[in-house]
Amino acid sequence: MHASIMFAAIAAVSAPTIADSPNQLTNAERAAGWKLLFDGSTSAGWRGYRKDAFPAAGWIIEDGCLKVLAGQGGGDIVTKDEYGDFELSLEWKAAPKANSGIIYRVAETHDYPWRTGLEFQVLDDAGHGLSPDDPHSAGAMYDLCAPIAAKSLKPAGEFNHARVRVRNNVVEHWLNGVKVVHCPIAGAEWTTRIAGSKFKDTPGFGVQSRGRIALQEHGDTVWFRNIKVRDLASPMPGEVTLFDGSGLRGWTHHLEPAGPINETWSVSDGILVCSGNPAGYIRTEQDFINYVLKLEWRFSPVTRQAGNSGVLLRMVGPDKVWPKSVEAQLHSQNAGDFWNIDEFQMTTDPARTNGRNTRKLAMAENPVGEWNEYEIIVDGPTITLFVNGWKVNEAWDVAVVPGKIGLQSEGAEIHFRHVRLAPIQ
Repeated sequence: MHASIMFAAIAAVSAPTIADSPNQLTNAERAAGWKLLFDGSTSAGWRGYRKDAFPAAGWIIEDGCLKVLAGQGGGDIVTKDEYGDFELSLEWKAAPKANSGIIYRVAETHDYPWRTGLEFQVLDDAGHGLSPDDPHSAGAMYDLCAPIAAKSLKPAGEFNHARVRVRNNVVEHWLNGVKVVHCPIAGAEWTTRIAGSKFKDTPGFGVQSRGRIALQEHGDTVWFRNIKVRDLASPMPGEVTLFDGSGLRGWTHHLEPAGPINETWSVSDGILVCSGNPAGYIRTEQDFINYVLKLEWRFSPVTRQAGNSGVLLRMVGPDKVWPKSVEAQLHSQNAGDFWNIDEFQMTTDPARTNGRNTRKLAMAENPVGEWNEYEIIVDGPTITLFVNGWKVNEAWDVAVVPGKIGLQSEGAEIHFRHVRLAPIQ
């Protein structure tokens, strides 16, 4: 599927709703490591760029928003903390013809944040007469990577949702649920992009591995709210390691036909390797109810053979192939599907459901043989699946019962690592 079509497809069903009560975190967000950068009433966590304090003029807090005032010369503001690999989520609203930006990995070595940091453009496109895919339009990585033409932008005076994800030298920009930019920020391609931009003669631009996040004052009125961030390189609060890279303490197994676990599951160089045969699974000895589960998986990087597996959630009842549970699918090209096993109580989108299977919203996997990340949020009656940062499925009215977590052996070599969990309190 062409990238722009794929991005648009997921947006049609998973675009975030603008918060009714912004500047708050859910218990699940806290468990996943999100922190508020703005509490709706104070400027705590922010200061002026290259300043010790928050600007005395030009920025105000109004109706739960950080608001920059037109023509007041308040200057840019930056976070007090620095971030390397991170995910940022916020809502912004621009006055007619307004211009601003969200700048990240900023070093305070020049007169403005944009001389070192990368910018998510905040703009009233219509007011500036720009096409949706102009490299200076809303959602662009300013002057470096244009957004897709199929982006969704709300008009001046309405809030838009922005998300910036920086991970492993790749930047993603999301606008109102649409992934509009995917850009590597290392290597020859990145060097070429900088050389062809307005930043080519700016020493230190775009090379910081860490930096501050800045909100730009560009002389126009712009509002920001619901600003939250999480450090993708840090453990989740209260994180429990389920697989530590050395052994399977805390796990047991079930195989059909029965056999020794080490013929199917082994550990090599900190990676959990499943041969795929015979069919079965390993499962936690402990029960869990509400949690954020993160893990990485890949099929064999040597054979690059596509295969099948899955993550079993809230497993109950006797061990068998397959136990009563909700399966978060790992089948190649279908990661993010749901499978309902043994009539587990759950509800999914009927338009995407055929029997026990509920199709994912979009294909978000990396090529076979490369690592992928699952983030699975099991929160009361709701289960949400994210593949490589994409929200790809959701189930609701799910039976809230304590259950095991399982990893399937299902006919193909598959590897797992960094399996960890944070309870939702």
